[in-house]
Amino acid sequence: MSEEFVARIVHGIADFPAETWDRCAGAGNPFVAHAFLGALEASGSATEETGWAPHHVMVEDESGTVQGVMPMYLKPHSYGEYVFDWGWADAFERAGGRYYPKLQVSVPFTPATGPRLLAAPDADGAREALAHAAIAAAEQNAISSVHWTFLPQAEQALLARLGALTRQDRQYHWFNRGYRDFDDFLDALRSSKRKQIRKERARALQGGVEVVALTGADIREEHWEAFFAGYLETGARKWGRPYLTRAFFSLVGEAMADRILLVMCRRAGRWIGGALNFIGADALYGRNWGAVEDHEFLHFEACYYQAIEAAIARGLARVEAGAQGEHKIARGYEPVLTRSAHVITHTGLRDAVARYLARERPAVAAEAEMLARLTPYRRGGDPRA
Repeated sequence: MSEEFVARIVHGIADFPAETWDRCAGAGNPFVAHAFLGALEASGSATEETGWAPHHVMVEDESGTVQGVMPMYLKPHSYGEYVFDWGWADAFERAGGRYYPKLQVSVPFTPATGPRLLAAPDADGAREALAHAAIAAAEQNAISSVHWTFLPQAEQALLARLGALTRQDRQYHWFNRGYRDFDDFLDALRSSKRKQIRKERARALQGGVEVVALTGADIREEHWEAFFAGYLETGARKWGRPYLTRAFFSLVGEAMADRILLVMCRRAGRWIGGALNFIGADALYGRNWGAVEDHEFLHFEACYYQAIEAAIARGLARVEAGAQGEHKIARGYEPVLTRSAHVITHTGLRDAVARYLARERPAVAAEAEMLARLTPYRRGGDPRA
């Protein structure tokens, strides 16, 4: 690590003044904001008890001024990450190694690309200093590995130069190509797909269902109460135990109301479901969905089509709709690569993982390229071509 920085581990986001953290994080990505990370910890969602023990890194210059911060957690498991290393852990432990605990540099429960090496403006070298600090913490404490997930390409490249192994996966994002409105977007699609989406939107609202988009002061506790009921119901069906507590939604709603778009669904005067989105500088991020009633295509309407409408209205460049879901392609979302970096301190495990990744990377890239050919856009996927 560069000699002009001193690194420290801090065991809670509350120990950072919000203005200090956010000066490094910037305003572009909502998930690395002090308010978002603070809501995760204060609500009991991301804590040592849930397997996300905060070990955030800060680096100071010679004057004692904080020039970089990084959200890092000590973890005894791999839940809530969306970049899967269960196979690595199982193989290492069957061979007699100890994979957990590990260090995870990420935003808990949030599969959205964003900065992880958070440096103050003009703080040359702070990002590299943060990376070195995490690697040193692993080496000095006999920790098997450090994992940076959902990285921007430049940060992955920096970590690769420091010896990290690189990995890629895919998600599905919608891109705003200057559309005037939703119909303008539909005009860019093949006729059959336009008809399909219009039918889906109409059927989602059958039976008197209405959809309301809320932000800022329009979001009230009654909405969070109803949203959480749907989140619990849907989460229990999909993976058994939802990660986020009820308190999280109230806390993040209070702290970040103007950066939230909450799409709520109502029938016969009762809230029956909703989709939670966060608003970034150039993207709308779809995060959570839940419903207490099952209505055909309502998930697509609330999560995908309402997000597209909101992005167009706000002039945002894209919608990031979260992890997985090849069904998103038929709705105008396109495959994109996501990136991670992994430092493994055990030589044998590192060599085995490196061999695995050398095979996985081209396979993921080839599959993403194949899926891109399935998009519903006219003339090869670019409606403006």
